Amino acid sequence: MQEKYLFEYAVIRVVPRVEREEFVNVGVILYCPKLKFLEAALLPGFERLEKFAPEADLEEIIAHLHALELIAKGGAEGGPIGLLDAPSRFRWLTALRSTQVQTSRVHPGFCIDPSVKISTLLQEQAG
Repeated sequence: MQEKYLFEYAVIRVVPRVEREEFVNVGVILYCPKLKFLEAALLPGFERLEKFAPEADLEEIIAHLHALELIAKGGAEGGPIGLLDAPSRFRWLTALRSTQVQTSRVHPGFCIDPSVKISTLLQEQAG
């Protein structure tokens, strides 16, 4: 029997008008400490976002979303936060914010392979 590993994940969402609290899911962040796995994955294309918030500055929002991917990956390309250890980066990425790019609360689970699990979670967000 294969070992299952504890992971935590949060859904990445865009809230174009923060005061209305309406959002569209655009990706997932998954962290598995035992396997030292941290990744942010975005849904392909941004058609749902364009339809949901045609008045939003999509270029700026998309740039922020790609910054989340770089921070999760770690390293200098992720700026000062990208240089932190994986647990700190995950906590920073999933911290509560009142901005257009937010995450859901963190949810736990168990999986055999976090790279497969993040793909499954991303497909669930695509609906």
